[in-house]
Amino acid sequence: MAKKSKDARIQVIMECTEHKNSGMPGTSRYITTKNKKNTPERLELKKFNPILKKKTVHREIK
Repeated sequence: MAKKSKDARIQVIMECTEHKNSGMPGTSRYITTKNKKNTPERLELKKFNPILKKKTVHREIK
């Protein structure tokens, strides 16, 4: 079946906030989905950063 064109779920990219400020090379990014009707603001989740080897806050980017 074809996917609905006016779907509430969208795909978002999460990027580590601590890694960006640390100045280390590389980036830690995750792809996830969110319901834009329930959460219109930017999403913030704690995810594992393999470069820093710890859980850090990842924020949605555009």
